[in-house]
Parts: sequence; structure tokens; C-alpha cells
Amino acid sequence: MAVRTAVAAPRVGRPGPLVTTVALLLVAATFVPLGYIVSTIYSTGLHEAAELVFRPRVGDLLRNTAGLVIVTVPICVVLGVGLAWVVERTSVPGAAWWGPVFAAPLAVPAFVNSYGWVSVFPTMHGLWAGVVISTMSYFPLVYLPAAATLRRLDPAVEESARALGSGPVAVFTRIVLPQLRLAILGGGLLISLHLLAEYGAFVMIRFDTFTTAIFEQYQSSFAGPAGSMLAGVLVLCCLVLLAAEAGARGKARYARIGSGAPRAAARVALGSSTIPVLLTLSAVVAGSIGVPLWTIVRWLRIGGARVWDVTEIGTALGQTIALAAMAALLTTLCAFPVAWIAVRSTSAFARIVEGANYITSSLPGIVIALAMVTVTIRWAPPLYQTVTMVVAAYVLLFLPRALVSVRAGLAQVPVGLEEVSRSLGQSGPVTFLRVTLRLTAPAAAAAAALVFVAVATELTATLLLAPSGTRTLAMRFWSLSGELDYAAAAPYALIMIVAAVPVTYLLFTQSRKAAGL
Repeated sequence: MAVRTAVAAPRVGRPGPLVTTVALLLVAATFVPLGYIVSTIYSTGLHEAAELVFRPRVGDLLRNTAGLVIVTVPICVVLGVGLAWVVERTSVPGAAWWGPVFAAPLAVPAFVNSYGWVSVFPTMHGLWAGVVISTMSYFPLVYLPAAATLRRLDPAVEESARALGSGPVAVFTRIVLPQLRLAILGGGLLISLHLLAEYGAFVMIRFDTFTTAIFEQYQSSFAGPAGSMLAGVLVLCCLVLLAAEAGARGKARYARIGSGAPRAAARVALGSSTIPVLLTLSAVVAGSIGVPLWTIVRWLRIGGARVWDVTEIGTALGQTIALAAMAALLTTLCAFPVAWIAVRSTSAFARIVEGANYITSSLPGIVIALAMVTVTIRWAPPLYQTVTMVVAAYVLLFLPRALVSVRAGLAQVPVGLEEVSRSLGQSGPVTFLRVTLRLTAPAAAAAAALVFVAVATELTATLLLAPSGTRTLAMRFWSLSGELDYAAAAPYALIMIVAAVPVTYLLFTQSRKAAGL
């Protein structure tokens, strides 16, 4: 009688040498921008660096940038939370329709939004112009997580508070608002980082920030020490924001045991306030998506058939799709080893690998682009102004967008299925392709879509790194709008918005799925 011996399946929970090596290479790449800043300060010398940093111009830029963040973020928080409350907790007519509409502004790049507002109000400039445009562009970053959190809250807690004599205001401030803390802090951090990184929107309204000043320095002195010192200050601002958000978040726990009440919270009747609320919601929609869309349609009508240069538009569209597709594929592939380590390991190494990518991606695209330019000129001249470096910069910028989706998908893959595959004699790569990849395919597709749209609308890093002759949609729009040919720029703006609409809707549907709807 033949005796079969059981062979234990290899452990799949521990990252192998290949996964670890790829992850280490990615970590090393993510530290290139920070290393560039540190090496620049060292080579410049502390005395000269101090002179370049502690000067009136830097003070003005710091005042402008800080003022923009300090004013815009609270307005976005109030607007985002207020809209979420109205849509999710009141009897406002058309609540199901308002939800995706308030996510739609994410499909409009900030520089396109600025183009729309400047076309309507040509004299618009300065801090308050930046606040208006930024608020209309970024408030959904608070609205989406706040709305998702409101859907998940257990209504029994609020009902208990009302039964104990608390009024509506007390219930909101003492029960609901504390549970929105993570959504508010996370959304506020994202908005702050976007404000530090944005270039095109503020150039159009002639408002100087660190990013616009760095680009000007780069154009005048080709990555001279003055621009590098400004980049160093900007990096420090990013790190301060990250530390502030982490400190404000604290260590409080927001989870509950059990599923809570399996029902939606009772909606508050608006009554006589219905008309004013509807007018307010309509005003927000008009300012966030109405102005840019109306401007685009207006300029398309003025320009007529001449603005639809099929050859130029086709070239820009083709190059945009090619760059975005390459970046989306490579970024999603790079996200897998990082997500694997983050999900399958609880070691300090896993936290370092994951955290390094988030820290680097928080840096403005212009800082990453300057680092890539310096590195290629000094140590790899053949790579300067090549597609390889452009795609590498995109990976550093947008890896966390892919990582969030891939990690969520990988976390839902039962390890037991992989172990069964290995016990049946399948190798690690075959198990990954037949089991893991198939189960994470939807999450990977969502990750690739997010990166694709982000690359298709990216401007700053592309302007600095793109090879000669490159004409993406964003670059063509920027070139034509810079020449004040707003009519010719309109088709490119329209195509960018149309390309971003499906991914924006995907974000909205994912937020509803996360809330169990």
C-alpha cells in the first residue's frame, strides 16, 4: 500500500526576497527628493542657505501660502461638513442627486477652475481669489469622507442623547462632530497639501506661493540654490502639516463593537428652510462646476470650428493616454509589493515601507521634478528629459493612490486559498497569478484608473521633465491659456474633465460601499 506523506505548504504570509528587494528599491527612490534637498543645503553652505531663506521675499511667500491654507481649509471644512449633513441627514429634495453632484468638482482640475473664474472675472487676483478657487476645487475632499462617516454612524446614540434632553445643536456638537474628526482632519490635510503643491491655478490669478516662486526660479536660474532653498522651506511646510495632522488625530478609538442599529438615521425636516437651503446648494454647484463648464462652452462657441484642431488635439490626446497608461500600469505593479508587506506583516519594516511612500507623495510635484532633474544631470545624463524619468516621477507622486486600493483588495484575499494552491504544488508566481491577482483585479483596476486620471491632468512635473516635443492635454491647455487664447484652450479643458468624470464617480460609489450602502 502506498503511503502518502503530507507536505506542509510554504508560508505565504512572509514577504519573499523578490518582494522585499522591490520594496527596498521603492523606498530608496522615495527618499531621492528629500536627499536632494538635504544635499543642496549642504553644498550651498549653511551661511549662504540662511541668507537665501531669511529674506523678505521668502517671508512674503510664507505669508501668502500660510494665509491661503489658514483661510481656505476651515472654509472647506465648514462647507464640506455642512453639505454632507444637509444631504445625508435632512429632508432636502433630491438628496440622491446632490451626492454625486458635490463629488463632481474633483473632475475639474484646479487650473481649469481658475481658467473659468478668470474668464468670467478678468480682474480676479490675490489671496481671496485663491481662496474662492481653491474652495470650489477642493471642498469635496472633506465632503466625501464626512458624508461616508455620517452614513455609518449609529443613530441610536444620537437618539439617546435627544432622549436625555439634548437639543439638535448639542447632539451635533457633542455626538456627531467628534466622530467626524478623522474625516475632517484627513480631508483638511489633503486640501493643505494640494494648496502647497498647486501651480497653474495661482499663476492665472497672479498670486505668488512657494510653488509658483520655485518654478520662476527654475526658469531663470535652472535649479539654482535660491529655488532649492525655497523647495526646502516648502518640504518643511509639508512635514509640519503631516506632524500637525498626526498630533491632532491622537490615539482615540472610533470603532464600536457590533454593527449598531441596522437602519438609517431619521432625517431632519427642513420646513420653511427648504428654499434657502436649495439656493445655497445651487450656488455651490454653480461656483464649483457651473462656472468652469459655462466658460468652456462659451469659449467653444466663440472659437467655433477653428479651435478643434484635430491634428493637435489628437497628438495631445495620444501622448496623454500613452504616458498615463504607462504610469498607471507601472504604479499599480509597484503598489503590489508594498501592499503585500503592509498587509501580510506587522513589523517595523512594513510601517517604514508604507510610510515612506506617503511622506514622499505629500511633497509638491515641482520638488520631485527638481530632484529628478538634478539627479539625472549629475549621475545619469542620458536619462535627462526622457519618458523614463517622467514616468518615474509619476510613480513617486501617485503611488499612494494606487496603494490604497491595492491594499484594500489584497487584505480581502484569504491567505488560506494561497496556501492551498502552494500545497497542491503551484509555485509562488503561479499562485499569485491564478489566485491573488484574480481576486485583487477589481481593486487593481480602480487603482490604475485613479492614477491614469491623475497623470492625465498633472501639470507641474510634466512641464519640467517632459521631453522636447511632448504635448499632453494639460501642457497644451497651459500653453494656449498662457497666450490668452482661451478659446483654443477650451477643447483641452473639456477633454480633461470628460476623462476624469468616470473616476470621480468611482470615488463616490466607493465611499458609499465603504459605508455599507
